[in-house]
Amino acid sequence: MPRVKKFNEEETLNKAMCLFWRNGFHATSMQDLVNYLGINRASIYDTYGGKKELFNKAFEHYRTVNRKQLQAFLESQKTVKEGFRRLFQHGISEAVCDTEHRGCFVINATMELVPNDDEMLSVVKENKAFMIGIFQDFLQSGIDSGEISAEKNSRNLASLLHTFYNGIKVVSKADANEEDLLASVDTILLLLD
Repeated sequence: MPRVKKFNEEETLNKAMCLFWRNGFHATSMQDLVNYLGINRASIYDTYGGKKELFNKAFEHYRTVNRKQLQAFLESQKTVKEGFRRLFQHGISEAVCDTEHRGCFVINATMELVPNDDEMLSVVKENKAFMIGIFQDFLQSGIDSGEISAEKNSRNLASLLHTFYNGIKVVSKADANEEDLLASVDTILLLLD
């Protein structure tokens, strides 16, 4: 007779995501997962596989949620320039309020696992391409509407703005100086004039 699960899989995946995000893959032991998730090892293995499989699922969950939020956010913006300003300001605000200095889970995993994990390298590259694509589409909408000059290269700008956004996340882990970061936002957005 199969065992009945006594836990919510999505809630447990969210908790695992938070633990891996805070501690990283290597610093999170299976016992840490058992303790933090409040379920036994057998349930973890039966439901998610091993630690690596659970990490991969938690990492995918993080990316999926963030992609949906980013797309919805950008689609709700009235102008491209103000949309990027608000996106960067939101990222800075998150960093300033993040007392655990977690930063971005994708960046953390990249720094910890790439280049030694080919599977993770592939996922990170795909994530980068996706993010640049979202930024490029948003920029192109500004070019199409006349807000941004048609002479601008949306692909190059998207790549630069993606790098800048990730840079905010990295720099703010060590020093979330809101004033300096906002000044950098003002400077980089001059490229859209």
